[in-house]
Amino acid sequence: MSRFAAYFAICRALLLGRFVVTLAAAGVGVRVVDDTWRLVGVLALIMVATAVEVGIQSRWPSVLRWRLAFLTADAALMIGVLVLSEGGVAYFCFGAGWAALSGALLGLRAFPLWIANAGLGLTVASQLLRMESATTGMSITAPFVLAFPMIYIVCGFAGAGMVAALARYIEMSVAAVAATQRSAAASERARLARELHDSVAKTLRGVSFAAVALPSLLRNQPDVAEQLATTVSEGTDAAVREARELLTGLRLDVPDRPFAQNVERICRAWAEATGIPVQVSTSAVDLPLTARYELARILDEALHNVARHADAAVVQVSLHRSEGNVELTVQDDGTGFRMPGELADLPARGHFGIVGMFERAQAAGGALQVRSAPGAGTTLVIRVPLAATGIAAAPPTQRASR
Repeated sequence: MSRFAAYFAICRALLLGRFVVTLAAAGVGVRVVDDTWRLVGVLALIMVATAVEVGIQSRWPSVLRWRLAFLTADAALMIGVLVLSEGGVAYFCFGAGWAALSGALLGLRAFPLWIANAGLGLTVASQLLRMESATTGMSITAPFVLAFPMIYIVCGFAGAGMVAALARYIEMSVAAVAATQRSAAASERARLARELHDSVAKTLRGVSFAAVALPSLLRNQPDVAEQLATTVSEGTDAAVREARELLTGLRLDVPDRPFAQNVERICRAWAEATGIPVQVSTSAVDLPLTARYELARILDEALHNVARHADAAVVQVSLHRSEGNVELTVQDDGTGFRMPGELADLPARGHFGIVGMFERAQAAGGALQVRSAPGAGTTLVIRVPLAATGIAAAPPTQRASR
């Protein structure tokens, strides 16, 4: 498939290039036969033939699968140009293009065709030189005319080399895309497995242990069994809730959209649901899929923490690049809280969400910084270092979501 695509691209380029070169050579008056109308007729033939060949190739690309037939038809056109031009410059340019075309379609197997084409060109050139010598007695153009057909072989090698190089490039590009897709799929499977293990799987495991103990407790300790049944029911509800949250989290980021648009969409949806205005400032950045997902989950968790605990009047969210990092900042003007000295102390104070955000920032290859104080609001800054990031030239956009 890659070689056929290379055939198509190179042959189209050679057909158009041959016409342009022939037209340019004729335009500056480089010709052996000094007959303007004959030259115009030759150029018209080449133009019509090129248009027909390019049109057929574009409409029915599979025609290139019959390479010998295609080359035979083009060789017939070359003979027609030779007869009509009587060995003019148009024939030599067309012959060079035919050699390149045969090299592109047949590769080095076309070498005998290049030799035959060069032999025909030398025969025509020799005949032209004899005619010129008979009339003028000498020819200062003899070295150039005789050397031109030898260029056919060079053009043939060039055509074969271009197709081979382009085919290798296409194969490498396809392999790189396939490898990227496999890597992305593997990362996605690993992330889903981690999410399920950390949430739904643990809850269901606890429900399973409780369900196993129920029959024995029903016979011996009915009161405890009743309490355990309540625990099983609550655990099942928790598993359903965690599964729903996981599915919601998977929909937070839409990979085929710019991440900045997803940030704005998340903020707009949250502002509409809570009635708290959000001021959003974003720049176009490029992030790996895993980092995009983790940052989207952190943003969603941070906004929900604001709604549950901060009593904020306004929230500011920014996404920008700074010193080789992508920075996502979430700032509110709410009640704030006193930050403990150790991360392990956060769960004891009821800040489980912040611990999860720290873990997600690490999973994205970055770090989370939290600044807060009672009455001074809270600021979360997530920095993700990137080896290669594409930034749009447009300035940051400022929006307010309500």
